[in-house]
Amino acid sequence: MAAVTALFAMAAAQAAPAAPDAVRGEAVYARCQACHALAFDRVGPRHCGLFGRRAGSVPGFAYSPAMRHFAIAWDERSLDRFLAAPMRVVPGTTMTYAGVADQQERADLIAYLRQVDQTPACRSSQSAGSR
Repeated sequence: MAAVTALFAMAAAQAAPAAPDAVRGEAVYARCQACHALAFDRVGPRHCGLFGRRAGSVPGFAYSPAMRHFAIAWDERSLDRFLAAPMRVVPGTTMTYAGVADQQERADLIAYLRQVDQTPACRSSQSAGSR
């Protein structure tokens, strides 16, 4: 009986997703840097100040009409949904990246974005009016 219990415990541990990890998320974010930066706009908008910001609302950034009209504020849940399949969630977006299919990678990426949003570099870029 103890062997069966141990076997179930091992299976449950393997099936349970790991807690979101910002360090792993930073590695995932490296893919985003082809188009995005934290504190300034590139091909894609900046990520500092992302949480709580309405989609398509960075002043001066040329969003697609689809993103400008996507009526949502970014939080963990909306980011998870969007990052899984950007073009399916916002048809007509100019973000042509296929998305982050792996749920753990998305959770790690979101943890990284949440953590970095609290850094002095992000806070100073937001308070300087670049949000």
